Amino acid sequence: METRTETPPAQRTTVTDGGRGAAPPPSAPGAPPSGTTVETETTTKRRRPPVWVIVIGAIVVIAALIWGYHYLSYATTHQTTDDARVDADPVTVSSKIAERVAQVLVDTNQRVSKGQILIRLDDTDERTAVQQAQAALQAQRANARAAQENVSLTAAQVAAQSTQGSGGVAAAQSSIASAAAQAQSAQQQADAARTAIAQAQDQVRVAQAQVPAARAALDRANADLSRYTALVRTGDIASQQLDAQRAAQAQAASQYRAAVDNVAAAQSAVAQAQARYTSAIAAANAASAGIGAQQGQLQTAQGRLSESDNPYRVSATKAQADAAYAQAGSLQAQVTAAQNRLSYTVIRSPIDGYVGMKNAEVGAAVTPGQSLMTLIPAKGTYITANYKETQLGKVRVGQPVDISVDAYKGVDFHGHVAAIAPASQNTFSLVPAQNATGNFVKVTQRLPVRIVVDDPPAAMPLRVGMSVETSIAVK
Repeated sequence: METRTETPPAQRTTVTDGGRGAAPPPSAPGAPPSGTTVETETTTKRRRPPVWVIVIGAIVVIAALIWGYHYLSYATTHQTTDDARVDADPVTVSSKIAERVAQVLVDTNQRVSKGQILIRLDDTDERTAVQQAQAALQAQRANARAAQENVSLTAAQVAAQSTQGSGGVAAAQSSIASAAAQAQSAQQQADAARTAIAQAQDQVRVAQAQVPAARAALDRANADLSRYTALVRTGDIASQQLDAQRAAQAQAASQYRAAVDNVAAAQSAVAQAQARYTSAIAAANAASAGIGAQQGQLQTAQGRLSESDNPYRVSATKAQADAAYAQAGSLQAQVTAAQNRLSYTVIRSPIDGYVGMKNAEVGAAVTPGQSLMTLIPAKGTYITANYKETQLGKVRVGQPVDISVDAYKGVDFHGHVAAIAPASQNTFSLVPAQNATGNFVKVTQRLPVRIVVDDPPAAMPLRVGMSVETSIAVK
């Protein structure tokens, strides 16, 4: 049996003769080799690396630890997503009326100011409509003023007619009273004339009764005169007695004539009394008839007074004036509507911003509500970040946000959470998912979070659609 003894690796030595192929015999222990390079390999002892390598390695390790610490601490206190974009509330400019485009005063990507004219529409028909409405309004206002003047005129006429009617009633009443007094006076005169007739008739009878005695006295005086005349011729009596008898006969004749005259005078007085009575009766009848006529005039005056005092005349004319003014108000509204339509032919910018997309061309016919151009606001942009529902447990409104924009590498923006959507994006899709029972696949939903950038640099504008990355500090 052959026994093989091996040298341990720690004591294994390799000797090189500088190029000669024969290996010299091993040297005595402790003697250095001459003209040879000796390399000793050991597993327990290696050559030290340079100091600078150690320093760099230590720096790298420390930096990695510091970076890892910061990364872990940032990752545990922030919720980050790259599903985010710059957003805004674009304004769609449209027309309120159907017309043709006359002028387009702006172009795509042009900045516009609030109130700046963007588009002019053809306004020929609208100007004509305004003129027609204004002419109709002026005519109606003139009618309304005439109706108002008619109210004043009617009120004055009613007052005058009322006064006149009251005077007519008073005059008619006075005439009735006067006619009644005249009738009463005429009746009294008739009664007096009747009494006078009776007295005159009595006087006629008295005078007629005196005529026979006067006639008898005259006849006797005539007979005595004839006898005395005969006696004087014969000389039986003296002529003085004849003269006395003649005087007595003349007196008797005179008395007779007086009696006859008294009868005629009494008869004349009776005739006069009868005439006065007839006249008084006629006056009484005329006065009575006048009372009836005056009563008719009184009724007429009272009717006129009632007509003039009718309050509905003024009310009717006032209602007509009110209707005229109301119609004028309606025409004023039509003028305003026509002026509004005219103003709609000039389309102005409602905001400060930029023309994003232009759809209007000169000569094109537009309809109400048709989109003519889209304006992007110059201010008020925000970021819409779509976070997973698993990231929103600690997100609150007002929390600070770190923002990095792909367009501006190395620039950090800062903002805050302005609002969290009340529903996921899938809820507002045209065809929301409706998983059938038993075929449900759970998908993590994303909810939009609105983030407002705090004091964005003017030299680095955030344009709508830019991709960004947001990190919300939740702790």
